[in-house]
Amino acid sequence: MSEKNPTALLVHGAFADGGSWAGVIAELENRGIKAVAVPNDLSGAAADGRKVAALAREIDGPVVLVGHSYGGAVITSAANDAGNVTALVYVTAFALEEGEGILELLGGFPANELGTSLAPHQFGEDTYLSITEDKFATIFAGDLPAGQALVMGRSQRPIAASAFDEKSGAASWKRLPSYYLVATADNAIPVEAQRAMAERAGAKVTEVDGSHAVAVSQPLAVAEFVATVVEAGADQ
Repeated sequence: MSEKNPTALLVHGAFADGGSWAGVIAELENRGIKAVAVPNDLSGAAADGRKVAALAREIDGPVVLVGHSYGGAVITSAANDAGNVTALVYVTAFALEEGEGILELLGGFPANELGTSLAPHQFGEDTYLSITEDKFATIFAGDLPAGQALVMGRSQRPIAASAFDEKSGAASWKRLPSYYLVATADNAIPVEAQRAMAERAGAKVTEVDGSHAVAVSQPLAVAEFVATVVEAGADQ
C-alpha cells in the first residue's frame, strides 16, 4: 500500500453510535487500511457535516468519507468543506439532492413502520427521536441475534427531529466518485429509495442481503466494499 493510502472516516447515522463500525474497522485494519469512526452529534447535516469536515482536514492525506443512514446526509455536506475528500461511500444511506430533505425524499416511496415507531424526547427546547424498544429489532436490526439487537436498541442515540426536515446543501456526489451499498432487507430506508438515490448519484453499486444494521451484521461485506474504494484511491 502507498503511504498516501486514503483514510476512511466512518460516520454513523441515527439510532446508532460509533461502535456500530467496530467490525468494519477491524476488517479494514486487517487489510492495512486506517479507518476512524467519527462521533456524530445527530443534530442536523449542516452542523454535523462541519465537524466531520474539520476532522477530515486534520488528516494529512486523502480521505474517503463513509456514511450510514443519516450519516449519508452528513458526508454529503462535509465533503463541501474538506478539500482532501476523494470519494463518498453510502451504506444504505441518504444521498440527497441540493435543497432536498430526508422526509421529503422518503415521501416519494411507500411508507414503512419507521415513521410510526418513533418516540419523542424533549431536551430543553429541542425534540429528539428514538425507535421504540419493541420495534427496534424489526426496523433496524432484523438479521442480528435478539440479544444483540436488544442491546443496540437500548444504547441507541436519538436524533434531532429537525434533522429530518433540514434541506441539503450542495450535492457533493455530483463532483466526487460515489459508491452505494444497498441493503436489500432494510426496513428503515426502503430498498427502492436506496436504489433510486444510487442511480441518481451515478454511484457504483453493490447489493447485500442485510438489514439496516448491515455494518454490524455483515462487517466483512461492508469492509470489502469500502476497501475497494480506498484501494482505488491509493492507485491514483
